[in-house]
Amino acid sequence: MFILKRQDVEIYSVQHPKKDQQVPILQYQGQTFRLISMFNAAQEEEARAFWRDLTDNRGKACVLLEEPDRYSVWGKIRLEQLNTESSEAPQETGEVPVFCIQACLLLLQAVYMDIEDLLGTRQVSTFRKELLNLFQQHRFVQGDENTAMTSLLETDPLALVQMPPWRERHLNLLLLELYRLGKHHFGNANFVERAMTALQDMPLKERGLFLGWLKKTAAGQLWQPGSA
Repeated sequence: MFILKRQDVEIYSVQHPKKDQQVPILQYQGQTFRLISMFNAAQEEEARAFWRDLTDNRGKACVLLEEPDRYSVWGKIRLEQLNTESSEAPQETGEVPVFCIQACLLLLQAVYMDIEDLLGTRQVSTFRKELLNLFQQHRFVQGDENTAMTSLLETDPLALVQMPPWRERHLNLLLLELYRLGKHHFGNANFVERAMTALQDMPLKERGLFLGWLKKTAAGQLWQPGSA
């Protein structure tokens, strides 16, 4: 819809009528928007991909706010909608099939092994630290994050007895961050095509369903062979 600068908008918070929380609100030319997602300064590409997916593929009325130290995506809303939580802003918190979690873990492991095989011990150690920070910051797991992360990196996702209880927002964030880290370590996006071959281990039907789901996600445009 729009790409805006901080000086173009007014930002404030309102008290949610049904929850003990403040809701960030952006106003632009008489229109009101609610915060959907926040990205740091290094995530410009991910922020733009997320915004384009919502506007171009899902038909949502959203704005992308560019600031010196961060990017944020906001979805159009009427303030009275807070009373029913029927916001036009899309909520990336829905449940996902188990095979979507398995597929994302296959991609994670493929990038991890690619870094280890092609770039060596030092690079893969750095990658593990970056991944651990992601798990800790966004509470991907309960308990010892390092132990849980190691298990997810080393255990065949198709043989896992218990899947992590991730929802759509977890998978979106994981895929966006995994792409960013992979591109940072390799210097380009060539790793995407190599990683996607790991999905060949999945049953054909489930692989097809996952690829269909992936095309509808914020990260879908990034996880395509030949992505920039």
